[in-house]
Amino acid sequence: MNVCENWEPESPELINTQLSLKENIMTQQKQKTMIFKSAIVMVGVALITWTGIVGASPASDSEGLIELTGSFDVVPTGRIGTNIGDEAPNIIMNNPKGKKMKLSDLRGSIVLIDFWASWCGPCRRENVNVVKAYEKYSKAKFKNADGFEIFSISLDSKVSSWESAIKKDGLKWDYHVSDLKKWQNEAAAMYGVSSIPMSFLLDENGIVVAKDLRGFELHRHIDKFVKSLK
Repeated sequence: MNVCENWEPESPELINTQLSLKENIMTQQKQKTMIFKSAIVMVGVALITWTGIVGASPASDSEGLIELTGSFDVVPTGRIGTNIGDEAPNIIMNNPKGKKMKLSDLRGSIVLIDFWASWCGPCRRENVNVVKAYEKYSKAKFKNADGFEIFSISLDSKVSSWESAIKKDGLKWDYHVSDLKKWQNEAAAMYGVSSIPMSFLLDENGIVVAKDLRGFELHRHIDKFVKSLK
């Protein structure tokens, strides 16, 4: 027997009931989907917020403030230290000729503290950029500072190697110091330096406003203080 021969059309009431059931099922499915999507969004927002809190550091927080304000608006912590906002510890060491040099003598200027050594390949390569920064900013006019200076601390152990690298790399600024103790350098220990090159940028009040700057980042940060390059 052909099954189709006994087929009879369903009543309108039954059809309406079936449609109503389908609509209810579809509505429930849509609601579940919306709830699921909302949950995903909430979890995503929570993760982003948590990551921002956990991953924050004094340096990253300050740099975010820099981007918003367009200038270094770092709030001083009132502490002496090497974190962003701290007043940089004073450094007193001898230059290659044995003359005592003080970091505090540069107060009033924007200062780049630069840890390096003649035997450090990455340092010697970065010296090219540091020299460019000195040539660019040493005659610039600044918004609140008297000028721009570099205070270089060498982790060398021999004066001859140190002086030779200064001359060869064209490091023409006056402030070059070292205690010739290599990795036992007292300034490096004071500043928590465990690798070189390493740098700290200070504002005119001696406050640390950025650190570990390389290449374009060094210029970008100094530019925040510049009024005119002429």
